[in-house]
Amino acid sequence: MPREPVSTEFPAERAFLVGVEFHGAPTLMGLTDSLAELALLADTAGLIVVGQATQRLPHPDPKTYVGSGKVQEIRQLSEETLADVIIFDDELSPRHQRELERMMDENVRIIDRTALILDIFAQHAQSREGSLQVELAQYEYRLPRLTRAWTHLARQAGGGGGRAGAVGGVGLRGPGETQLEVDRREIGRRISHLRQELEKVRAHRKRYRARRKKADAPTVAIVGYTNAGKSTLLNLLARADVRVADQLFATLDPTTRRVELPGGHQVLVTDTVGFIQKLPTTLVAAFRATLEEIAEAELLLHVVDITHPNARAQAEAVRLALEEIGVTDIPMVTALNKIDRLPDSEAALADVDDFERAVPISALKGDGITSLKAALEHELFESMSPVVVRVPYRDGRLISLFHEQGLVERIEHEREQVLIEGRLPNRLLSEFRRYLAVETASPVETPGD
Repeated sequence: MPREPVSTEFPAERAFLVGVEFHGAPTLMGLTDSLAELALLADTAGLIVVGQATQRLPHPDPKTYVGSGKVQEIRQLSEETLADVIIFDDELSPRHQRELERMMDENVRIIDRTALILDIFAQHAQSREGSLQVELAQYEYRLPRLTRAWTHLARQAGGGGGRAGAVGGVGLRGPGETQLEVDRREIGRRISHLRQELEKVRAHRKRYRARRKKADAPTVAIVGYTNAGKSTLLNLLARADVRVADQLFATLDPTTRRVELPGGHQVLVTDTVGFIQKLPTTLVAAFRATLEEIAEAELLLHVVDITHPNARAQAEAVRLALEEIGVTDIPMVTALNKIDRLPDSEAALADVDDFERAVPISALKGDGITSLKAALEHELFESMSPVVVRVPYRDGRLISLFHEQGLVERIEHEREQVLIEGRLPNRLLSEFRRYLAVETASPVETPGD
């Protein structure tokens, strides 16, 4: 079938999706749901999905990932649907990618879920920090895959000038197009430079967080699956104007706003990049500086789209992502969002016990926000744990902090340190962990928890 002529107006490209399920392999979502999410990612990238194919296998084919017969079926279907790009729902190894490219029509590109997400990030990053992080992730992903058709990474890293066409379209700018003939050594130098620049960003963020701590305002990091409503919630809590869009990964750059809680306490709330299942490891590494905003927070506010059919799987994906970046011991409050979309908003109450310290809310309508603020205040200022610590005199800031925000029950001055027994807000436990004299008991539950 003849192909349509290429337009100079950057028409939306046509994408064909491929999903594979391996027997016994652990998955958060079923094959159908995962492909539906891939279709949303493709739509966010500006592609038109024209078809899909699935296969169930005991293990990946060592040569082509899917079976050879399935490769021929995919080629035929992609030709019938006039697809420009074939997208696999898992990350392909460099070998799998090369073999699949060799066996497909030379006019059709092969990319995977990771490359698609990187492309979306390149479109949405607005700040210099976001652009650096995306570019680093692109190069680290691309380096072992230097081959013939890398135009799907040809978007201007960070893309502040808007979309220059769909994935791999004519006229795209950036590392995919301008660096096609650059050897590994030069790309390696670029990666080294980007890492150095991001270390500067990381150092700046560390200084900024230190200044925030001196302001005596605890920090709350909003986390959640992409498109769960995190930015909408921050806008409501802080009366802010963070960009909101009904699409995946609409927000990449962290935004911090001051929020006042019912008791008059001031807190700093940070909106962070959304998570997703099968989160590319290159992104986790590249976004280290940004993700430290989560690791340094004193409380996590986990936003869950309770209307989504895979809400629990999405929550588990967030938990696994937090575990991957080393965030396992920070207290958490869960906002079960979008109850305004439920036929019966009271139905959300049935899900409360399935999540950690859950409060049903509507970030769009404002329902449940008073209760959510009360829950945040309780976790930050009222929920305490018994501790015994030995703090060196040189760390006078922590000694003062214990007196100011904790309850001192016993104090003994020793030669080089002070022994303090008492109770601390759970959000401060991590600050004193290295000075614990004995194991800390479990957080004390108060009525209403």
